[in-house]
Amino acid sequence: MDATVTVTAAESVGSDTIAIEFDAPDGFAAEPGQFVKLSATIDGEGYARFYTLSSPTVEDTFEVTVGIDDEEAGPFSKFLADLGGGDEVEMSGPYGSDHYEGESRVVVLAGGPGVGPAVAIAERALDDGNEAAVVYKDDDPAHEERLSALEDDGATVVVTDGDITDAVADAVTGAEGEQVFVYGFAAFVDEAVEAIEDADGDVDGAKIENFG
Repeated sequence: MDATVTVTAAESVGSDTIAIEFDAPDGFAAEPGQFVKLSATIDGEGYARFYTLSSPTVEDTFEVTVGIDDEEAGPFSKFLADLGGGDEVEMSGPYGSDHYEGESRVVVLAGGPGVGPAVAIAERALDDGNEAAVVYKDDDPAHEERLSALEDDGATVVVTDGDITDAVADAVTGAEGEQVFVYGFAAFVDEAVEAIEDADGDVDGAKIENFG
């Protein structure tokens, strides 16, 4: 789908991290873990980036979580950081097959910006009456309120800036219907895959989104 979408809200959810909510266009259907492409023309030049959904549903609105590095941000990142209610952006998607599909237990391993799909998948799983565990690695966590709410609602949540091996071993149970997800940049994906192997988990069956 290609559409022009309108911002309904934008808020800080951590240091240099914002969550941007958009009105969902008619007919838009997506699952947590999928991603969309946002694009805009800035000073006559076109820009586009892919962002994974950080909302558990997209019935009325959908959300993406964007990291903004003040020192390294390019024109498009600065454009997104300045968005407010009523602003419009071009969107296409959704894309991606490594998303939530109603699994009875989800284990989401997230590094850095991977926290967006992590909270979305875990929230959706709990809403569906399923189990959820999140292992999130970051030295400056985002979405802490949603992570705390997940824990209050019965999810297992581990936030660390160190080694994830033990946390993954505890989260990966091998239970029937369990699905492991991995979202993050390449170095974290490599670390997560090694931890899954150490936990005797099913690496080949894991749904992995490498942000590059």
